[in-house]
Order: sequence, then structure tokens, then C-alpha cells
Amino acid sequence: MAEAERIIGTPDNPEAEHADEGGSTAADAAVNAGTGKRKILVLIGVAVVAYLLDLVSKLIVVAKLEHQPPIDIIGDWLQFRALRNPGAAFGFGEAFTVIFTIIAAGVIVVVIRLARKLYSLPWAIALGLLLGGALGNLTDRIFRAPGVFEGAVVDFIAPKHFAVFNLADSAIVCGGILIVILSFKGLDPDGTVHKD
Repeated sequence: MAEAERIIGTPDNPEAEHADEGGSTAADAAVNAGTGKRKILVLIGVAVVAYLLDLVSKLIVVAKLEHQPPIDIIGDWLQFRALRNPGAAFGFGEAFTVIFTIIAAGVIVVVIRLARKLYSLPWAIALGLLLGGALGNLTDRIFRAPGVFEGAVVDFIAPKHFAVFNLADSAIVCGGILIVILSFKGLDPDGTVHKD
């Protein structure tokens, strides 16, 4: 996890780094601490919304759509179709359910560790999406059949000529895309910008 933090480039003490640049005062440190707490609240808020939307949608799908014919949303281009997926996002790697469970747990731990050094709103949103999506699919892995850490994830969004997925998968992909964009722009989670 320390390696992930090193790659992302978050300093251990953002206030100390800013002090080197121009003499930070105690008031500046207090403002930075308050800003960091607000970003953590944004991360938590985004994660909770993503998690609850995923959880509620899966409960509805299991109750109303499982063992039923697909529902056409936009002709045959988009359907809702209940499917149990033991693999990763979009149906890949069905033989590695336990490994994907461990990866999801690892993502959650890394996001929580990075939250301590978070001073960027876009990063808070991206990490919140990752956290909410990982928690959504991890919940399925733990509590759904066939057993703990081997549970099949409920997927239901079925575009034509594409894999079936769920809202947790969507949150993870959107968070990942946002992280890639932020990295290309040189914006770190601590709010610093690199000009490469």
C-alpha cells in the first residue's frame, strides 16, 4: 500500500510541503486541515451514494427480475436481465472469485489510506466512486451464494453486444477513468499539480 501511495505521489505531510514553498502559518495549517476533512466527507458521501444505489438496484433485481424474461429498455439495444456473475467486472475471470474478493478488499484499504492525505475534490469524487463500487461488489461476494468470499455478483444492465454489468461496476469504471484523467493532468490527491 505504501507503494501505491508512492506511485500516486501523495506526501506524508502536505502542510509541511506547502510550508517549504512560502512559509505556512498555523492559520494556513488549520485551513488545510479543514479543507482535507471536507474532501474526506465528499469521498464518504460519494461512496455511500454509489453503494446504496448499487445495493438497492440489486435488491430490486433479485426480487423482481430474477428468473423472469429480460426487460427491453431501449429496444433490444439495452435490456435489464438478471445474471449472477462469479467473475470480475463485465463477466471476466469466473474461476477467480476469491482473488477478486481479496482485490476488492485491497482497493478499499488503499482508498481509506489515501483519504488521510486528500486535499483534491476531483480525487475525492474518483476515490468515492471506487470505494462505493468496491464495497457494492464486495457485499455480494460476502453475502450471496454459493458462500462467503465466493458469492456471485448480481449483474443486470445488458447493452447489446456487450457484457452484463451493474452500478458498482459502473462506479468503479467511472472512478478509474477519472483517476487516469487526473493523473494525465498531473493533479495529485493532495492537491498539488505536476508540470511534466
